[in-house]
Amino acid sequence: MASPTFSHGDLHVSTFTNGPIQENAALVWGLEGLGFLIDPGDEAQRLLAWVTGLGVQVQAILLTHAHFDHIGAVQPLREALKVPVYLHPDGLELYRLGATSAARWNLPFVQPEAPDHDIVAGQTFTAGGLTLTARDLPGHAPGHVVFVAQVAGQPGFAVVGDTLFQGGVGRTDLPGGDHDLLISGIRRELLSLPDDTTVYPGHGGPSTVGRERQGNPFLK
Repeated sequence: MASPTFSHGDLHVSTFTNGPIQENAALVWGLEGLGFLIDPGDEAQRLLAWVTGLGVQVQAILLTHAHFDHIGAVQPLREALKVPVYLHPDGLELYRLGATSAARWNLPFVQPEAPDHDIVAGQTFTAGGLTLTARDLPGHAPGHVVFVAQVAGQPGFAVVGDTLFQGGVGRTDLPGGDHDLLISGIRRELLSLPDDTTVYPGHGGPSTVGRERQGNPFLK
């Protein structure tokens, strides 16, 4: 289910809840409709119709991490949009195991070909006046990153995958999970942002840094 479009000055964010695990793909764009698609998890044709309907010219597919529910539509969408795929190298093993992981849930899955490029901490992705900065935040999964946009004169936003949710944090009982590492990363990379920064998670609705700082029981 596509969400309304949220505006941050000249920048825009829309999310699309897809697949049986209800993952949120995120579309982020700036001037002239130039932007990025983050975590296309499933239902490739519906995601493609969403991107096309919003008129966004996707420059690349960016992945917060490589759990199967975040990468299941990567291959058909990279082919349809003719764009490269970026992933942190520490997530490559999980990425390669996508089909195996989905099979444990008896879910159909299209195994994507290898990513085109690595993501490194501090790397920036720029299009249409939009700049997303990748920040390392493992703990839920190896190689997990978040993408932060700081907007001049406006509250910024972060697309955070499965790190921070409304009233919750990412699970850490999966292979490669580490709860202490996740919490320390949230404090370092997300709670250091201004309170009015909007947080767009990989599941559930958006929140703000301030709301989670004050009310998230996992961060007390």
